[in-house]
Amino acid sequence: MSAPIHISDHPLIQHKLARLRAVETKPPEFRDLIAAISRGLLFEATRDLPLRPVEVTTPLAQVTCREIGVRIGLVPVLRAGLGMAEAMLEALPEASVWHLGLYRDHATLKPVTYYNKLPARSDMDLALVLDPMLATGGSAIAAINILKQHGTPKVTFVGIIGAPEGRDALRSAHPDVPIVLAALDDRLNDIGYIVPGLGDAGDRQFGTI
Repeated sequence: MSAPIHISDHPLIQHKLARLRAVETKPPEFRDLIAAISRGLLFEATRDLPLRPVEVTTPLAQVTCREIGVRIGLVPVLRAGLGMAEAMLEALPEASVWHLGLYRDHATLKPVTYYNKLPARSDMDLALVLDPMLATGGSAIAAINILKQHGTPKVTFVGIIGAPEGRDALRSAHPDVPIVLAALDDRLNDIGYIVPGLGDAGDRQFGTI
């Protein structure tokens, strides 16, 4: 059985996604929207995390509470995933961050790894692979391959917009990896861009269009 794919229907995420898509949205607002949506998706992606008991002393009494019982890591795919990682790190500051640099060769549409900053030994129980666009699925598959080879026991992919082609490719390559998105769009065009999509997420974040 394949791991689930979750498309968020949260009203705030959908509201901000509409503005994120708009062609007139400038990089400063675009980055803010990426951050806001990413924080929402973090809650969606971590809904089923295991908890462990912890004793806490309040101003009035001692109480047994619960805290996250696993080590979480954020793995942004450079460079578009950086904005997602920064926002999620604000909400989960104890998470470790591993950077993977992958770009899509525009001739072959295949991923090329140019940067890998993983530690010598895995220190996370769950890795969240972060990339705003799940287009062909090549970069996501390559990143997950690297993490699994490195000994990461569990991986979840978190993106903002996906294409059916990317979803299907990722599920075929890694059926055990859950997928969390804000939207699943119609298709890829002939140069591998998601339609209707939002264009190039990296260029729009950093003003390099």
